[in-house]
Amino acid sequence: MHGHANPDTHPALRRRNGGEAKVTYEELFFDLVYVFAVTQLSHYLLGHLTPLGALETGLLWFAVWLGWQYTAWVTNWFDPRSAPVRLLLFGVMLVGLVMSAAIPGAFAERGATFAAAFVTIQVGRSIMVYLMLRDRHVLAANFVRILGWNCIAAVFWIAGAFAAGPARIGWWAVAVACEYLSPMFGFRLPGLGRSQTSDWTIEGGHLAERCQLFVIIALGESILLTGDTFAKTEALGTLSTAAFLCAFVGSLAMWWLYFDTSSADGSHVIEHSDDPGRIGAWFHYVHVLLVGGIIVTAVGNELVIAHPHGPMDLAELIVMVGAPVAYLLGNGLYKRIVYGRFPLSHIAGLLAALALIAIASKLDLLTMNVLTSIVIIGVAAFDTRTSRARRKTRQPAPSP
Repeated sequence: MHGHANPDTHPALRRRNGGEAKVTYEELFFDLVYVFAVTQLSHYLLGHLTPLGALETGLLWFAVWLGWQYTAWVTNWFDPRSAPVRLLLFGVMLVGLVMSAAIPGAFAERGATFAAAFVTIQVGRSIMVYLMLRDRHVLAANFVRILGWNCIAAVFWIAGAFAAGPARIGWWAVAVACEYLSPMFGFRLPGLGRSQTSDWTIEGGHLAERCQLFVIIALGESILLTGDTFAKTEALGTLSTAAFLCAFVGSLAMWWLYFDTSSADGSHVIEHSDDPGRIGAWFHYVHVLLVGGIIVTAVGNELVIAHPHGPMDLAELIVMVGAPVAYLLGNGLYKRIVYGRFPLSHIAGLLAALALIAIASKLDLLTMNVLTSIVIIGVAAFDTRTSRARRKTRQPAPSP
């Protein structure tokens, strides 16, 4: 435990007894809403497979991630088994379900519903936490600053809800930037100062596990979408079966690349860091890209299974190449935090994936999916070998 806070100054705070804070059943139950949210995002992108649709999906994904991310930090500091925190979680679940249900019409007739639900989650959570703490804990000042930025962002969310077309995209892009970038400078506000990462007295292993569980959620959604698409395929032939197998192997390769090569080391690094709050913040920044790559991969899998011989038009190319590029980049940045360097294997994988663009016009969807899967499998196999050699010699040191 680092920083100045005394964990015994408020009954709702987690008790720190030297052991790792465990993920509770309340948190796992809370995550179920985000299974729905991720599915909604995949379907939205699939139904709006254009550059504009990709931009809209990206903004919605950032909002979904922000709602989950801020709540994950709260349940790291506070015990979800205490009555007020449990009620807070269940309240966020309910409003999060409304927000997720509004995703298909977020840039149409349900923009106000989506924005109102998201603002309620962000502002309401911060208010409730502050009311629990008052001024009796160092985190109280932190949540005042967070609330300030939540309210600033809320202005842009609501403004976007009453706009349309490009104006709504612009307002909501500013709102996302307010909430996503403000932690980088400690939620600084005039008259309120800024928060220090040393005051974010998180339990590192718990936060790492929460990120890992969201990766599982995204991979699970990818597998569910793969199975559902295969089940609905009318002509079950050799090509559709090959596409189904390739989609499954691709999901397995993504799991392998993350969980077999770096997730345990990531937990070790944040647990032993002198400033776990800083490392935890970076974990959340890179996981938004990493998980986003999985979501787009699910869309690609559905396209391949439904139309294995489909052509590589621009939209399909962005999905089929953009997904592995985002995933490899996210993993590489994650390993940069864990090991202090961006792996050469990931650079090679990124270059190989991008090189496929040059021959995309000559490929169909299935062939492209096979090639991108081979790239991820190659990177994962190489990293497995090097990571196991590393573990035999030493444990990773926290990045500087």
